[in-house]
Amino acid sequence: MPKIITVTFNPALDKSIFIANLVPDKKLKCSQPVYEPGGGGINVARAIKKLGGDAIAIYLSGGEAGKKITSLLNEELIATVPIDINEGTRENLIVADTAHDKQYLFDMPGPVVSEQEWQECLATIKEMPDVAYIIASGSLPAGVPVDIFAKVAVIAREKGAKLIVDTAGEALKLAVEAGVYLIKSNIRELASLVDKETLTISEVADVAKTVVSKGNCEAMVISMGPHGAMLVTNRMILHIKPPVLHIEGTVGAGDSLVAGIILSLSEDKSLTEAVQYGVACGSAATMHPGTELCIKADVETIYTSIRNNARQPKVFFNQGYLQKTGSE
Repeated sequence: MPKIITVTFNPALDKSIFIANLVPDKKLKCSQPVYEPGGGGINVARAIKKLGGDAIAIYLSGGEAGKKITSLLNEELIATVPIDINEGTRENLIVADTAHDKQYLFDMPGPVVSEQEWQECLATIKEMPDVAYIIASGSLPAGVPVDIFAKVAVIAREKGAKLIVDTAGEALKLAVEAGVYLIKSNIRELASLVDKETLTISEVADVAKTVVSKGNCEAMVISMGPHGAMLVTNRMILHIKPPVLHIEGTVGAGDSLVAGIILSLSEDKSLTEAVQYGVACGSAATMHPGTELCIKADVETIYTSIRNNARQPKVFFNQGYLQKTGSE
């Protein structure tokens, strides 16, 4: 199987707790905390492992939180390459309010990273042999330049690897300008990419098509929550809808989506099949509270449902004309 690596510049040690009722100005009794390694690329590597694949997680690691992340990843039998930094890795808090069936994510700021530290991370990526897919995902801590994903794009091109980017804001714009294989974004991130305040679901396809048509990425996958995801290439627009599910939490859904796509591509599945499987993974992740990622048994059930009900028309672009075809 082709080698997959994930890159996380701003990982987090996620602490999840349950409370009976989130109210102000009272001492609240909490459940025992559950600790999990988190951050975009780390979550992707973990989800790939849960799905039966393997990925190497490269990430910046500092302090006790960084050591705990490495220890937890080792327990999950995930190959790790932690890059030591002086300041401590951030810790996030996820609170599930059981009385109101709501979840709150307290996203802490990351450490300040030195140039020597982030340069070492880039050098590590460059030195990795036989890499087919690079997933660069998540936010950036202070000190890491906003064009870091664009720098990874240059390395990926030199290595002949396909780069998948899942980030936001200026970092995403610069990565696209540098050229990537696939962009995964949500509607808000897509709007920001084209300098719009907001987008409606009905606008997503046309806006994504304008980005792809510029030639700096082969495909975009736009996650749309319970509405599924939109796959957009120069030749196709496909809206993939999951079955209706009871949503317990959304943390990790996007990373599970990316994991399913890349694992499927590494197994020589078509891009359509890969995104369908990715949507099943993202949807499966929402079935569980806290930061728990997708479970393979749930994924397979949802994927079967998506494949059996794949009646959305594909739209192919050919010399300026639109041609709609039926399902596969």
